[in-house]
Amino acid sequence: MADFGYAGEILKVDLSDGEITRLPTSDYAERFLGGRGIAARLYWDMVPPRTGALDPENCFICASGPAAGFTRLAGGRWQICAKSPAGEPESFNYANLGDSWGIRLKYAGYDALVVRGKADRPVYIYIHDGTTEIKDASHLWGRSAFDAGDSLKAELGREVSVLTIGPAAENMVTFATVLAGGGASGSGGLGSVMGSKMLKAVAVAGDRRPTAANPERLSGLAGRLFQLVKGNAPSLGWVIPGRTRTRACYGCGIGCSRQSYTDETGRRYKSFCQPIDVYRRPAEKYGSNSVEVSLLAVRLCDGYGLDSSVMQAMIEWLIRCYKEGVFTEKDTGLPLSKIGSVEFIEELTRKIAVREGFGDLLAQGTISAARSVGGRAEELISYSVLTRANELRDYDPRLILHNALLFATEPRRPIQQLHEASTTLVRWFGWHNGQEGAFLSSEALRKLAETFWGSAVAADYSTYEGKALAARKIQDRWHAIESLVLCDLYWPIICSGNTADRQGDSSMESQVLSAVTGKDIDESGLDKIGERIFNLQRAILMRQGWGGRSGDRLLDYLHNEPLQYLRFNRECTVLGRDGEAASRQGAVVDRAEFEKMKDEYYALRGWDVESGLQTRAGLEKLGLKDIADDLESRGFLK
Repeated sequence: MADFGYAGEILKVDLSDGEITRLPTSDYAERFLGGRGIAARLYWDMVPPRTGALDPENCFICASGPAAGFTRLAGGRWQICAKSPAGEPESFNYANLGDSWGIRLKYAGYDALVVRGKADRPVYIYIHDGTTEIKDASHLWGRSAFDAGDSLKAELGREVSVLTIGPAAENMVTFATVLAGGGASGSGGLGSVMGSKMLKAVAVAGDRRPTAANPERLSGLAGRLFQLVKGNAPSLGWVIPGRTRTRACYGCGIGCSRQSYTDETGRRYKSFCQPIDVYRRPAEKYGSNSVEVSLLAVRLCDGYGLDSSVMQAMIEWLIRCYKEGVFTEKDTGLPLSKIGSVEFIEELTRKIAVREGFGDLLAQGTISAARSVGGRAEELISYSVLTRANELRDYDPRLILHNALLFATEPRRPIQQLHEASTTLVRWFGWHNGQEGAFLSSEALRKLAETFWGSAVAADYSTYEGKALAARKIQDRWHAIESLVLCDLYWPIICSGNTADRQGDSSMESQVLSAVTGKDIDESGLDKIGERIFNLQRAILMRQGWGGRSGDRLLDYLHNEPLQYLRFNRECTVLGRDGEAASRQGAVVDRAEFEKMKDEYYALRGWDVESGLQTRAGLEKLGLKDIADDLESRGFLK
């Protein structure tokens, strides 16, 4: 019988020889929970360090968490992990997805799926009724992610949930995505890993719902969650009156401003957050019907399987390069004079997805393309690209110093972690500007900083003081949350407009885990699990050649080019000392201060301060002796 909160088994499929095996979840759950934690441990155990991202030996791992399948918790998210080609160098990477697929995998009897090897023809995996089949997908290869998903649902039944890829992943574009039901897309270049395995889709169906150890307590916690977070979700430009409507993820029970709309065929698409901005500003400037063109751009990215965060940064880079004469329409074969039009976005996405002409260069990512062009093209990436994985310049660490270490120590932008200090600042900014309904005052922000970030000074966005401890706490907390797996629109509950002191509840995650599993765990115990998972991820990166201190870096321009303005905060206003407003306009991430911050951070982590390498004592304290033994044998331990 499965433990409370779990399906009980992990499914492993080898596409090279067709072997299908099962592992007990219980071997992993106590130390690594689920989601990111279990996926990282499976990766450590199964993927040799020198494996390339597109090699058959790489594993494509999907994992839900113990919160999946329980309603009213905003807990239906799930993780995909693998070695990815998206960054420089290739490294272990991850994506966080919503809606129903992760829950349906659990309903089908599995807490995680590991896919290894490479098929000799296009295939899809069908998991249902205790059976796993590897089936021919030749009729789906080359089709969009939407068309492939619709075709499989028509073939297998409407009750199945489908994870699939588009042509960009088939052609191993480095920033290719996956797409699941409800418009849930997974980035980090992990779509290309599916494509390299000739795996077009994974369809799952089942009705084995998990049980909680204490359902009454869990129901009470769900009610408290709703009372704390109601009215807290953002509502921005992706809500289009008369065109979109609110659509919550499967089993959420709370809902947010996530939007969807249907076309004339009845097919449903998403309108949400960053994706809707992938082409909005160019479309507005071009003078077209910017709403419809923006929605089209999102559909094209999802259908082909292109990361909208990378695409938005790339389009902004192309605009600047064209305006400055770095290259011409003749050089690229792209209608650059029509950026903002339907013609341009259709041509750009198609050429990248099929790797045609200049699109083949762009398929390697903006940084690589800029390096190939050289000169001014390389300098211009600072206008839009923020990470080694070519992602969009938002959550800028020159504005929010908390985020500097988060960007430096992760293989891609860790969006859930970044949201913590960023959305908190946005809420304070609304209060500072007298926005109706804004509730997070300077005093309330300083108080929550003590609880969640370790000190009141961590709420002073103008100083480096307190940011190393804040970064550590944010990372430990989020590696636990991404293993449960809970939605970052509501978790952690760090503040609330529905309490007298505007404070949230830092114990809610551990209470949910205890109610689900029946195993008592407090807040500090859950944070310790998060710390263990983060250190496991660090060990994976180190074993692959991350380089310790030398690998913990930001793009150079963040140290050299002063911050001018940000779209939602043009004066770069932050909370400063003693609760007073300050400005980060003109700021950089000072190199010397950044290195001092790393010193403090490494010491707090129990790592070697000089090298940034983990230590045997630190890893053994976290129950990771076997990890320490492996790192020591490779010279990556102090």
